[in-house]
Amino acid sequence: MDASNRNVFETLIRALTESMFKHLRKWVITRFFGHSRQRARLVSKDGRCNIEFGNVEAQSRLIFFVDIWTTVLDLKWRYKMTIFITAFLGSWFFFGLLWYAVAYIHKDLPEFHPSANHTPCVENINGLTSAFLFSLETQVTIGYGFRCVTEQCATAIFLLICQSILGVMINSFMCGAILAKISRPKKRAKTIMFSKNAVISKRGGKLCLLIRVANLRKSLLISSHIYGKLLKTTVTPEGETIILDQTNINFVVDAGNENLFFISPLTIYHIIDHHSPFFHMAAETLLQQDFELVVFLDGTVESTSATCQVRTSYVPEEVLWGYRFAPIVSKTKEGKYRVDFHNFSKTVEVETPHCAMCLYNEKDARARMKRGYDNPSFILSEVNETDDTKM
Repeated sequence: MDASNRNVFETLIRALTESMFKHLRKWVITRFFGHSRQRARLVSKDGRCNIEFGNVEAQSRLIFFVDIWTTVLDLKWRYKMTIFITAFLGSWFFFGLLWYAVAYIHKDLPEFHPSANHTPCVENINGLTSAFLFSLETQVTIGYGFRCVTEQCATAIFLLICQSILGVMINSFMCGAILAKISRPKKRAKTIMFSKNAVISKRGGKLCLLIRVANLRKSLLISSHIYGKLLKTTVTPEGETIILDQTNINFVVDAGNENLFFISPLTIYHIIDHHSPFFHMAAETLLQQDFELVVFLDGTVESTSATCQVRTSYVPEEVLWGYRFAPIVSKTKEGKYRVDFHNFSKTVEVETPHCAMCLYNEKDARARMKRGYDNPSFILSEVNETDDTKM
């Protein structure tokens, strides 16, 4: 092997070794140090908020019962079904006790041995069980015809009217709460998917932070709007520490950030310029940062016209510097567009400046080169010309 081939071989081995150690270092940091620290999130990957309220006064807790409709809607299904069953069973048993009391006071029960010409308030109530069955038949309007109210007692007629009105109110409220719970657009948000990681790479000659989002349903989200918030702890010039300080992050696609045509997966991006909070970050210092990027997608469900919001978040370990997303949309021979979700969160490493400041400094240097060269050490000195030629 001659000297030139040996140099090429050594250069190739050195490049492969450096690339291998780079990937090994990133893997070790992500697998061990990233998971061991477990950064606290305000918003989980599926959009749930990780926050709790402590030392809430008792009077403030009563406000939840004033807005009982929203409170019932926000309950989990197991608590809601418990209230649903308890409301009906409780009302049936309560009015069953009242019907038993009416029969007892009027002495319609068999234990009082009523006479043959005795007219009871309610026919065929012989005990607490039959009173409960009559209450059930009255409230759900079954009407078997075996038990009925007579015109003998005004109290029984008044009780029948009260139970009928209260039964309609309970049916309307509980059935409405169940229907509203089922039709909430919160479930529609489950079919909106964000990429597992965010990436930073060049796009259109600018350094950008990119996120991929997809709609798993063929029905569209109308008037979609996407934006972000960067949450981090900051210290003001006065020395005040602000936890979860929020900074607006503008995300756009090629057509803007409003009224998205959300029929296929979109790659949204944030331009890292002088006004971006990511401008002073670099590839080497990204994992040392302490922030949480929360991304919001608001839209109107096409089928129900209900407004829904989808949320997710990214911590520094989930932001990959120097990567871009793999292609996901292709066209078949039949002329149809096909989306391969196998590559939805797949990333490809690309050449990227290690900081935004370096990219802009490089652009400024190229612009100065086009205009000319500056030589700070150049000094202009005057030279007196003399005519040495004599006639």
